[in-house]
Amino acid sequence: MTFTYDKQLGYRIKTLREKQGLSQAQLAAKLQTSGCDLTRSGLAKIEVGQRHLYSYEIKAFKIVLNVRYEDLFV
Repeated sequence: MTFTYDKQLGYRIKTLREKQGLSQAQLAAKLQTSGCDLTRSGLAKIEVGQRHLYSYEIKAFKIVLNVRYEDLFV
């Protein structure tokens, strides 16, 4: 179940990123400048469900992508 949930959350982040016209590198840079030390490689793993997210990373995605928490977990 965790793997499926990680995949769904990662896909949602990818969808929101693409909707805003950001590359993985651009989003990773924005996250880094906001204090979340996530590399492009780490972001790629999140988007395919190969890496779990920490709560502070979820908050950073919310802030950087300017979305509600509900938008991340749809």
